[in-house]
Amino acid sequence: MPYTTEEGGRLNNFAQEPKVYQAEPPTGKQKLNYVILGGLGALLIVGVVFIAFAVSNAS
Repeated sequence: MPYTTEEGGRLNNFAQEPKVYQAEPPTGKQKLNYVILGGLGALLIVGVVFIAFAVSNAS
């Protein structure tokens, strides 16, 4: 681990830095998967809201 010595003889311990890399843009298949999952998520939210309204107006 990288140590530095400061004034007065104190040691300072620095964390190891992670390796930096550049992210790659998503492929066409990954983009399609994002769209499908987004649609399914929106459908789930709409379904839950519909059920909530149906149950609250049931009486």
